[in-house]
Amino acid sequence: MSVTRRGFAGMIGAGALTPHALWAQADPVLEAIRSTLYGTSSEFADGMALLKTRGNPDVVPALLTGLRFSRRRRDEIAEVMEALTGETHGTDWFDWMLWQERNPQIVPHPALIPFKREVLLGVDENFDVFLRPEYLARDRMKIRLEEIAWGGVSKDGIPSLDNPDLIPAARADYLRPDDLVFGVAINGDVRAYPLRIMGWHEMFNEVIGGVPVALAYCTLCGSGILFETQVAGRAKPLVFGSSGFLYRSNKLMFDRETHSLWNQFTGKPVVGPLVDSNIELKQRPVVITTWENWTSSHPNTKVLSLSTGHRRNYGSGVVYREYFASPELMFPALVDQTEHRQKDYVFAIRQFGAARAWPLAAFDGKPVINDAIADRPLVLIGDVSRRTVRAYERGEAAFTASDGALQDETGQIWKVTEDALVGPDGQRRSRVAGHIAYWFAWDNYLGDAASIYEG
Repeated sequence: MSVTRRGFAGMIGAGALTPHALWAQADPVLEAIRSTLYGTSSEFADGMALLKTRGNPDVVPALLTGLRFSRRRRDEIAEVMEALTGETHGTDWFDWMLWQERNPQIVPHPALIPFKREVLLGVDENFDVFLRPEYLARDRMKIRLEEIAWGGVSKDGIPSLDNPDLIPAARADYLRPDDLVFGVAINGDVRAYPLRIMGWHEMFNEVIGGVPVALAYCTLCGSGILFETQVAGRAKPLVFGSSGFLYRSNKLMFDRETHSLWNQFTGKPVVGPLVDSNIELKQRPVVITTWENWTSSHPNTKVLSLSTGHRRNYGSGVVYREYFASPELMFPALVDQTEHRQKDYVFAIRQFGAARAWPLAAFDGKPVINDAIADRPLVLIGDVSRRTVRAYERGEAAFTASDGALQDETGQIWKVTEDALVGPDGQRRSRVAGHIAYWFAWDNYLGDAASIYEG
């Protein structure tokens, strides 16, 4: 995709929407809301008059759905929303969504559930597995229904790669030295997944080194997170796909067994049968680096083949070209930009009962940072030009960069591997899982619960 922010709302093809179901409830508020998309001119006029007279902003979340999917009634819908809220965002769906995120005290009218279901199932009937009414009750969800946004594709419209074909590095003549890859090494099984391919698929399900894993790549929030998918108490590993829905510009993935929706950023189910399961997927280390750098360290790596079973343009710099080059977001999300721009990269860790982020720019001219998270000493090794950061526990040692090597305070050189730092006497310091992300995603999901490195 190559669309940014406000240009997207006009591409939803709303004129093709048809009612998915006829609602039998004699609820005048619901019928007034439905009139935004499905009513005659007189029904729409009467409906908007009813909502104005009623005077309660609890219908604004539902009207926001009408605003986005309507082509010819946006001005009138926006006028009602402004009258109910005192806000002046006109027909700008993006700004209204930001207003909604800023006002969590507004509890949506119950009509939101049947109306939003009807609209979204009119886009793709397969969405029904995610949007069962029993899952959408406010006390059954971990996120706000009113903030779930359609991402412009159907269920599995961004197809996952499940156990895809891999080839030896020597056969990957399609890759350029500066192409970025996700590098993964588990139990000696070393693999590379180019971002230029993963941008079209955003998910792989694999077994690497005997460990079932899924890489969830949210292109919109710049993060690729590697999760273990074998969960205690479940007979089979979970297998994930892309739902077609977003929450605060972060994709909602789903598992194919229960069709629960999951927050890709936290690895937790947020809507559906698993919502009260207390499952949190364990992270595994993954690194972004250049193909040249990865193969120089791992000449025996395997890498994705272009034969994915899908027809896409996997050329360098093709997928999401305009979005990655733009400072804007494609979908709405509030973000504090006081210290960091919304699409600045950070390296993020959520481990040891804490969360902390390091701006990628902090590694510019300072490739080694000694720091800590939850009183657990860490050393981070970063390369801004390659978008590369690895983190390790460091015990009581303090490290510096010395002629391209990692040196402790006694002058001993340590070897950097994908699993651990290894000292000259065989002493090991374990790798700590983390990932790159845009600042807005980290700030939006962790906020005050996290700390940020300011060194």
